[in-house]
Amino acid sequence: MSDSTPLPSSDVALRRLVEALRERDYHFITATPLTHARVNGRPGNEEARSLRDVFGWSRPFEPGLLPPELLKLMEEGGVLAREGSLCRSLVRVSSLDGMLFLHSAYPTTGAEAVFFGPDTYRFANAIAAELDRRPGPVRRAVDIGCGAGPGGIVVARSHPGAEVAMVDINDAALRLARVNAAMAGATNARAVNSNLLTGVEGRFDLIVSNPPYLVDPARRAYRHGGGDLGAGLSLAILDAALERLSADGTLILYSGAAVVNGADPFRSAVAARLAGRGVEWSYREMDPDVFGEELEAEAYREADRIAAVVLTVNNRG
Repeated sequence: MSDSTPLPSSDVALRRLVEALRERDYHFITATPLTHARVNGRPGNEEARSLRDVFGWSRPFEPGLLPPELLKLMEEGGVLAREGSLCRSLVRVSSLDGMLFLHSAYPTTGAEAVFFGPDTYRFANAIAAELDRRPGPVRRAVDIGCGAGPGGIVVARSHPGAEVAMVDINDAALRLARVNAAMAGATNARAVNSNLLTGVEGRFDLIVSNPPYLVDPARRAYRHGGGDLGAGLSLAILDAALERLSADGTLILYSGAAVVNGADPFRSAVAARLAGRGVEWSYREMDPDVFGEELEAEAYREADRIAAVVLTVNNRG
C-alpha cells in the first residue's frame, strides 16, 4: 500500500519550503494556544524577526524578512497571506523526533484547521512506548482522525514494511498529512478520506487515534469531541476499532477525560464497552490536568479537571 502518487505542484512547493527550512536548521516546538497567545502578546512580538517567528509563532512579517525563494514557495503552495504591507504564513512548521510537520497557523479558528500541539507529542510518545512493547508484527495499521499525520507517520517509519492508512474527513488535513509523510520518507503511508473506518477495508494489527475531545460550541472538527463532556468521538472510535482489530491487534487511543467529582465517566464508559469482550486493556492518565481554561465553559461547570489519557486495548480473540 505504498502511496506512490506524485504530489500536485502546490504540494511539491510545500515540500520544498519545508526542505528549505530544514537546510536552515529550523526547529520549533508548538505550545498550547494559551501559551502561544501569551508569548505573542508580549511587547516587541507584534511582528516577526526570524524564521521561527514566521513559521512557528505565526507572526506577521515584512516581505523583505524572508529570502525571495521562500516567499515564492509559500505563494506557489498557497500558504502566503497578505495583510496590507505585511505577510503572514497560513501554516506552522513544528519539530517532532527530528521530523518537521506542516499544520495550521495560529490561531486555529477555522472549521478545517489542522491541529498539532502538546497532545501530539504525548500521542507520539504513547505510540512509541507501545511499539517497543509489542511482540507481534505490524502488517496493517491505521491512524483514525490523522490530522497532520504524526501518528501514522511514526508507525510507518517504525515499521517500513507495514501498510499504513492515515484517515480523516478533513481534506485540508489529508493534504498536509500527505506532504508530511513524503517529507518524513514514510512511503508506506497513504492519506485517505474516511469517516472513522468506513473508507478503508479489512482488519488492522494496529489502530492509533488522537481524536478531538473537548466540547466546542463552534463544533470545529479538529476540536469538538461531541457527546457528554467531549467523549463521543473517542467512544465511537473505540467501537469501530473493536470490530476491525485483527487477532492480537492493538488499539492505542490518546484522548481527554473530564473528571467530575473525582470520577472519570469516560473510563466508566470504556469499561462497560470492553466487559466480556475477551480483550486485555489498560487505561492511564498521561497528564492529570490539560486545557484548564476550558473549566470556565458552561459544559465543564461540574468538572474538577480534564486529564490526558491513554487507552490501550489488546485483542485476544
